Amino acid sequence: MKADRPVLVVTDMQNGFVREQSVHIVPMVVDLVRRWREAGGDILFTRYLNYPGSPFERFFGWSRLQSAPETDIVPELQQYLSGGTILDKKIYSPFSEDGAKLFEQRGWKEAYFCGIATESCVLKGAVDAFERNLTPWLISDASASHAGPEAHAAGLLVARRFIGPGQVIRGADIPASILPVAREQ
Repeated sequence: MKADRPVLVVTDMQNGFVREQSVHIVPMVVDLVRRWREAGGDILFTRYLNYPGSPFERFFGWSRLQSAPETDIVPELQQYLSGGTILDKKIYSPFSEDGAKLFEQRGWKEAYFCGIATESCVLKGAVDAFERNLTPWLISDASASHAGPEAHAAGLLVARRFIGPGQVIRGADIPASILPVAREQ
């Protein structure tokens, strides 16, 4: 773990969030994680855990993602979990008390966010990083919404307003010094 290297935050790539509207990013996220690992970078996988009586249950009537297999990270990413850190969270952001300590302990000052859902958990993580004076990047083509493309687009619009228009990038825009250019397969 190199404190001077950024962290890739893979947000809530869980069975319960990967649906018809979001499944298209799974190969992109898997490739990004594979390449990030090959480059020796740190990876933080977040996993949202809903619970009985949560605000999601009370205000949205939403009681999913309370147990496996919905809470499990998608099978395509399972092989990479041992090489990363898994952060269980009960809020949108990875900056729970435990998550904030983890960022501090690891010395992560720059974070690249991807995953599900662009307009909620991915966005909130990037905004919270910004508000902690870290450098957030939101990878637009490695993020999606289980609510569909309109919610994804709304999340990107709000992200540009919250963290800066230049902080919303595509995977191909990640500097080669951090993530070498993908080789043809």
